[in-house]
Amino acid sequence: MLDLLIEAADWSRIPLEQLAEKATRATLEHLGRPVEQSSISLMACDDDRIGILNATFREKPTPTNVLSWPSDELGAGEDGKTPRDPIPDFDGTYELGDIAIAYETCAREAAELGKSLEDHVTHLIVHGILHLLGYDHVRDRDAALMQALEVEILGKLGLDDPYRI
Repeated sequence: MLDLLIEAADWSRIPLEQLAEKATRATLEHLGRPVEQSSISLMACDDDRIGILNATFREKPTPTNVLSWPSDELGAGEDGKTPRDPIPDFDGTYELGDIAIAYETCAREAAELGKSLEDHVTHLIVHGILHLLGYDHVRDRDAALMQALEVEILGKLGLDDPYRI
């Protein structure tokens, strides 16, 4: 289900593996996706590493909180519509893609938002998985759909709406 690579020692400050597995399971179950047959890679890195990735893949030479690389383009053609379902590989596995998350940016954002780092990281992992599944927030109705899903999934995990001010 989840392949976790921890590159930055700061991640040992929180139970990242448990948070990531819980967020992954909750997201996939909420969307009716097969949990055990789905494969996601999560790299827990630092700001330097994610800054390089952001520059390489998005031409933005600054750190960010989370990046996602879907295995397949599943996004809906029409704004606000549900993305296409992933298609399994020949062995029945759904290779969904890769996510990178940066410790310093996440910790700074959590402090600025007055949230626990664990809650903020859980939200960002859910957010990243939704990107892997074709959800996005560039167009208005797509953003509303993605945000509503995040709120629902996080609510099932006992977390507050991250968008409520």
